[in-house]
Amino acid sequence: MLCSRDVSKFRTSSAHLRAKPRAEFGFALGSPLGRITEAGLCTYTYTGSMSFSRFPLRSFHSYALAYSVDGQAHYRDVNGLEQDIHPGDVIFVFPDLPHNYSADRGETWSQFYLIFEGPLVELWRKQGLLAPGRPILHREPVHYWLRRFESVLGAPREPGQPGFAPPLLELSRLQQVIAELLVGGPRAGAELAELNAMSRACTLLEAEVSRRVPVATLARRLGLSYPTFQRRFVELIGVSPARYRSARLIERACHLMRTTTLADKQIAAKLGFSNEFYFSRRFKQITGLSPRAFKRTLP
Repeated sequence: MLCSRDVSKFRTSSAHLRAKPRAEFGFALGSPLGRITEAGLCTYTYTGSMSFSRFPLRSFHSYALAYSVDGQAHYRDVNGLEQDIHPGDVIFVFPDLPHNYSADRGETWSQFYLIFEGPLVELWRKQGLLAPGRPILHREPVHYWLRRFESVLGAPREPGQPGFAPPLLELSRLQQVIAELLVGGPRAGAELAELNAMSRACTLLEAEVSRRVPVATLARRLGLSYPTFQRRFVELIGVSPARYRSARLIERACHLMRTTTLADKQIAAKLGFSNEFYFSRRFKQITGLSPRAFKRTLP
């Protein structure tokens, strides 16, 4: 529910989270990749008598995200997901997903929201990066993420305020913030230490890419068991250590093809492959092209 615009039982007021709270606004201009159509920072309180569980589900007309900055709300959708919303929760709204979210009786909730549309966000959804089955994330600290969401807006866009930011730039900034949301943003404590360990593992895999140091050896260097290292690497990096090393190795092969006249057999030997045929097979597995076909794409 975006600032209670369509439900009369809610009373919308200015947010007191900032010295100069941003009002709601809309914007008409767009770009070929899409646009941000509305944004706002608002607080609303539910004063009706009907329980949230009885509110009908509704479908919104665009994509949107709502970042909870204060108070408590509740969310449910047609997929059966029901969840309390606390400060730090991010709700992604999909145009074809019946849902509802709001404060319940006597509760007050504050949110910063952005409404957006266009083929760029459709591509994120098509690739599975945004999915209706995963509409809620949690990201803290709240003050950091609130600043990040506000930074999407490149210039004041409130009525009567000067300034203009090209919609394409705003959409690009939104894309950057969504990417940060998906990878987790700033980390702290044990989580940060673990992420640093996986970053070091990537460095070791790249430094010793042609030596084929066993992954179990790298795990021991980091003080982890092989199963734990393998599992956490996949969770944090997105691919297995072996796949990561193979991809980096093939990247080096591509660089050699672009910058030298070495034959495939020479490149295979230089990068530690047992023979040219194995090199060719791995190259195609990673790039989708044979070495010969790849060379045909080079200028």
